[in-house]
Amino acid sequence: MKNLQKMGGVAALLMAAAYVAMMLIFVVVLKYATITDPAQKLALLTAQPNMFFLTNILGYVFFGVFLVVLSLALYERLKEGSTGMLQVAVVLGIIWAGSLVASGMVMNAAIAPTVALYGSDPALAANNWSLVESISGGLGNANGEILGGLFTLLVSWAALKSGKLPKALNILGLLVGVVGIVSLAPMLNNLAMVFGVLQIVWFIWLGIILLSQPKKA
Repeated sequence: MKNLQKMGGVAALLMAAAYVAMMLIFVVVLKYATITDPAQKLALLTAQPNMFFLTNILGYVFFGVFLVVLSLALYERLKEGSTGMLQVAVVLGIIWAGSLVASGMVMNAAIAPTVALYGSDPALAANNWSLVESISGGLGNANGEILGGLFTLLVSWAALKSGKLPKALNILGLLVGVVGIVSLAPMLNNLAMVFGVLQIVWFIWLGIILLSQPKKA
């Protein structure tokens, strides 16, 4: 279905855009990634609650919705002659999407109560926010991009076997997937940032392919 392929292409490009926007806001604008003190994190949250809300919507909720569309588009393109590997990849993509949406919704649901609590008990508010971050981070794969890594690896592997996507794109996808999987190791957790940057390139390239070379109905 040409329409699904085009929707998948648009979704891939929007996912890349969401990734970039989230990184710019958290790393460059808010500089939240460099803050380790809970009190400082909370002070920034209370000063910029709307920015946090928007970032979570873009980087987790919308990203997860677009991921569902992309997963279905990839299944439609690669399903002919595919093995169980593709089905597993699509299921993992849906699970990853649900996990990311849940992560963003949990974080956003906690913003207003935490900001309100900050006025009466800053210490308790900081503790509560740290707990929310732990829960949201676990849902969002902050401790290692295992779901995203497996999804990208298996999709690229299936596409490499089928020949229905460019070989170079698939090789990049295999590399991205491996980086995501190994970032699960505590000593290699910082590779999650490398995974994110490489996957942005993969999403953009994939989006262009799906839009310019849609599967014929």
